[in-house]
Amino acid sequence: MNTPIEAPVPHVLLAEDDPVSAAFLQAATAALPARVTLTRSVAEALACQPLANFDVLLLDANLGDGNGSDLLQALRTRGCLAPALAHTADHDTRAHDLLLQGGFNEVLCKPIAPAALLAALCRHLPAGAMPHWDEQGALAALGGNPAHVQALRTLFLEELRGQRQRIEAARQRGDAAAVRAELHKLAAGCGFVGAAKLASVVRALQAAPLDAKAGHALGLAIDGMLALPLGQG
Repeated sequence: MNTPIEAPVPHVLLAEDDPVSAAFLQAATAALPARVTLTRSVAEALACQPLANFDVLLLDANLGDGNGSDLLQALRTRGCLAPALAHTADHDTRAHDLLLQGGFNEVLCKPIAPAALLAALCRHLPAGAMPHWDEQGALAALGGNPAHVQALRTLFLEELRGQRQRIEAARQRGDAAAVRAELHKLAAGCGFVGAAKLASVVRALQAAPLDAKAGHALGLAIDGMLALPLGQG
């Protein structure tokens, strides 16, 4: 029996010097799923190699040995071109504007809800950075039996078109509660079969069930799932 090939997951550089915030952000980001490199200072972040391998940067606006804007500029000069999200406890819009002017793609305010964090990460992940199938997650959920994984994925894909139709119909009615109910079931199915990329898009839509961009992203993700052979990541 062939061993499933583990598809790569996005790599996130996290810079955060507060231990509690760092633990939360690392765990929430890893749930994408993603690989997270945690650094607690400007110096640690700049020491990461190779910097070009990161898919997203999640940088604290204020670190003990410098600020996030200076760190971002230093990363850029070293060839790290990944989209950058700033996180800060400062709710002052003027401070946010300065971060955006400094090159950040988006500013997140702490405390950050997990769904909002995942939605923001998904908005900026480059195409192809996330695998469609999380083989390890699916095998863990189904007792390590590849045959069970394949059988359940076949059923999952058969149901997916109908779920999409129900979600879109509820969105057109403006029925956020019905959208969330369908997304809750879809998210559970994604977890069982290891539909990693689709799960991340589902979480983003759960945070804003009537958002047009999030709805369009779900449609694209479902199209990708339906066009992909079961054994391909």
